[in-house]
Amino acid sequence: MTDFTQFPPSFTWGVATSAFQIEGGATADGKGPSIWDTFSHTPGKVIDGTNGDVACDHYNRYPEDVAIMASLGVDAYRFSMAWARVQPQGKGAWNEAGWDFYDRLLKELESKNIAAHITLYHWDLPQGLQEDGGWLNRDTAYHFAEYAAEVARRFGNRVKTIATHNEPWCTANLGYGNAQFAPGVTDLKQSIQVSHHLVLSHGLAMTAMRKVGSSAQLGIVLNQWTADPATDSDADKAAAEFEYSRSVEWFMDPIFKGKYPELALKVHGDNAPVVQPGDLEAAHQKIDFLGVNYYFRAFCSTETPPRQPECKLGKTDMGWEIYPDGLTELLLKLNADYDLPPIYITENGMANPDTIVNGEVPDEARIDFVQRHLKALNDARLQGVNIQGYFLWSLLDNFEWNSGYAKRFGIVHVDYETQKRTPKHSALWYRDYLIQQRAEKQHAA
Repeated sequence: MTDFTQFPPSFTWGVATSAFQIEGGATADGKGPSIWDTFSHTPGKVIDGTNGDVACDHYNRYPEDVAIMASLGVDAYRFSMAWARVQPQGKGAWNEAGWDFYDRLLKELESKNIAAHITLYHWDLPQGLQEDGGWLNRDTAYHFAEYAAEVARRFGNRVKTIATHNEPWCTANLGYGNAQFAPGVTDLKQSIQVSHHLVLSHGLAMTAMRKVGSSAQLGIVLNQWTADPATDSDADKAAAEFEYSRSVEWFMDPIFKGKYPELALKVHGDNAPVVQPGDLEAAHQKIDFLGVNYYFRAFCSTETPPRQPECKLGKTDMGWEIYPDGLTELLLKLNADYDLPPIYITENGMANPDTIVNGEVPDEARIDFVQRHLKALNDARLQGVNIQGYFLWSLLDNFEWNSGYAKRFGIVHVDYETQKRTPKHSALWYRDYLIQQRAEKQHAA
């Protein structure tokens, strides 16, 4: 696929990572343990038996990684902060050595004219808070707001955006619903209550950061998808409607409408969350941007075994259907249903079984994936959706949560034994694509 899609001159082009997946430095300079440190060191939790102690050693190698970003010509870098690095227990004393690391990273980005987009929470809750009940404990939402305010106070005038959460759906459903992610709980009622505390914590953090005052745009990052019935049966249609309600609307409605969706509440029944007076008002804060992470659609079948999608464009190495049309459909639906702020596509990419061949890493399947999704993204933009930027997931191969190091999402290959970085064909393609975008921009001017 060679389609060249032209985006406006102001469009932001970036790459993204998360702290636990790349930093390593698990105990360096006073960092406290997170729930993912605990989870990944528990036998049987990570498929390949690995952990995040070293990961990509970004804690020590960040200048090299920022230099790679600069060589690709990206405008922006989206990364998360490790809460336990700057506040080892998630409450109480700050760890200045942890803050110094992020200060150095920001200086490195500033020296290369790369805008920083910070995410406060990408699933790595300080273990100290988990021992007090984690996200099931309502107090955690208030500790999170204090942490958010401190980040905004220190860095809010040096970064472009601050997102409260990355994919709270995963924290609730994979961390507490099916135990796939830390902290490894299997309890539907708890997962739904946790989702409420996450929504509350977002709103409290927004208010706390606004009180501090900074130039950063404030928002949240949600993983989202369309939900398509596998057949025209009433059962499949009902399943698809509920899936969209419990996943997309469950987080969007409190933020944009100050309430939970009626369908999901009704189906949840006795598992619906305890919502205290004022909670939804606290969550219903104006946001400056919405981050959307898109990888696949939900294909809803009530048959046994479930009917599978055709996967006309194949699957990624995660087993996920490649379905770029779903991105267009999702964005148009969101735009019709909500009064949206500007949108960033904060994650989009694919796992691919990449290997080094004669010193290069051919990953043409990833290039095709990105091209198709950029076209789908532009189709939504041309139909009126206010999309301001795109962050390719991920800059580096990294620790892919419960899959360990077995899945490679990066556009830069990492040899985990030597930590050698090798830009893949997709990285070189992305570099050339951005050069072409800017050439068109200059020509238009």
